[in-house]
Amino acid sequence: MQELSESTKKLIMQYKLAQQQNLPKSGAVTIHVDEVAKKVAAFYEQIRTIVDWKEEHLMRRAAIIRKLKRKFFDLGLSNYSETGNAAESLVLELIRGGHFPNDKIEETKIGEVQRIINKYVYILKNNPENKAGKAGMNFSAWLLDVAACEVEETLSPAIKEMALIDYMFGSMKEKIKVSDKIFESGLLKREDKDIQIYIAICLALFKLDKPIISYNLIKYKYPGWKNGDERLISVISDNAYKIWHEIETDLNSPLANKFYYLCEKYDTPYLIIGDILSTEDEGQVAKEIAEPSALETLIKNVYTKRSATLKTRIHRAAIYSTVSIFVTKVLSLLLLEVLIERAMGSEINTGILIADILIPTFLMFMIVISIRRPSKKNLNLVTMETMKIAYKKDSADTYEIKMSKKKGASVKIFLSLIYTISAFITFGAIYYVLNYFKFPITSIFIDVIFIAVILFAGTAVSKRAQELTMEDEKEGFLSFLADIFFLPVQGLGRWISNKWKRYNALAALFNALIDMPFSVFVEFLEKWRYFIKDKKEEIR
Repeated sequence: MQELSESTKKLIMQYKLAQQQNLPKSGAVTIHVDEVAKKVAAFYEQIRTIVDWKEEHLMRRAAIIRKLKRKFFDLGLSNYSETGNAAESLVLELIRGGHFPNDKIEETKIGEVQRIINKYVYILKNNPENKAGKAGMNFSAWLLDVAACEVEETLSPAIKEMALIDYMFGSMKEKIKVSDKIFESGLLKREDKDIQIYIAICLALFKLDKPIISYNLIKYKYPGWKNGDERLISVISDNAYKIWHEIETDLNSPLANKFYYLCEKYDTPYLIIGDILSTEDEGQVAKEIAEPSALETLIKNVYTKRSATLKTRIHRAAIYSTVSIFVTKVLSLLLLEVLIERAMGSEINTGILIADILIPTFLMFMIVISIRRPSKKNLNLVTMETMKIAYKKDSADTYEIKMSKKKGASVKIFLSLIYTISAFITFGAIYYVLNYFKFPITSIFIDVIFIAVILFAGTAVSKRAQELTMEDEKEGFLSFLADIFFLPVQGLGRWISNKWKRYNALAALFNALIDMPFSVFVEFLEKWRYFIKDKKEEIR
């Protein structure tokens, strides 16, 4: 029997604490919403899932942000009252929409959410550098994202996830070494090394996005952020704009990809350990994983289970992202195509319109079925690495981040020229094929956009499929050629997708014309149901 490392023992205790906190407290009053109103609201939220599609673990916070904007920020901060019921109506809406369970959240949480809202409104009102225009709007949007993260954490604390992040962080801090040349070049300050490791772990381990990483960084840098008194909140408010810029600088470090690559490669053992602690009885798990043969069996079991669920998640993500792209982008562009064709006096070809839809959908299908599963060798690598992490050992592995080799100006120009030529060849080939089949120029233009967006989304899905992969990816000549010709298309898809996030016309339409009326309708439906229930009780 081997001795577990101190960090592993601490992780086990944190998982026990999380399981205890998930148990309902005796005598605690919980929040209840009407089941009929909940089903109606949940149906609407499913539609919004398609319109606002993000990865599944980000959808709940997207709903919180949307509802926060509508409830009080859009009304103007001058009209906001700290004694209002913004928190209560927000929490009730989130439960009705199925984002949090019914009859599970204690009523005391409403007061905590109200304090969070008051804090962020105070910061927005009193920050001396909060400017008008685009900069001010970006700052307000960022602060709203951070507020949504804190609301989500309050209603559903991610104790296990944060414990696992801290567990991997403690380990990777010791393992990752940065070349002195990087510090000497000014690309990274020595004191910022740990921050870059922390960001990379958040991205690699749970695919967290910028807002939640920003919130975690704020708590990391300013431990009193969450429960600070009025004096501390006032100090934070004075420096909020500066904090925002500091975090944006951290997130956009030129070395971020190098840290991410290392953490993404070695995150699998930590996910496996987290799965073991989540599935096993907390009273027995410490004894079981202390025995190498028992731990090896547990690793294989949870690895197989995660592999099966990963396949399901990949297929679901592919379907939802394709449907979301179709609903939010394809429909609007197809409508534009029809309007242009009519304006030009051309006849609408139904077959071509159907092809415009089927081509990118088929492309996503091909990307998904081409995803390769990890080999048997990968399981052995995961098993060995997991056991090395779980037990005490005399020496730790080290992974060095080195300075990239400098390229001369002539080399950069030559490589850029090759990239440009490959882009012309790829887009030219797409144009030639579609033109050969008599597609009109408007349809060709729209299909290029669809293909680029789908290829970018499909690449993101395929990268998610590497969640369990530790073995080095072997690239042949064909994959090298594919990168040369497909990277320009993926780059265009990324640019379009990022722009579309800002200017999602369908989402704006839902927010402006449907969200508020539907929310009022659901609230009325719930009150009407309670009214009917009271009348029935009177009759009895």
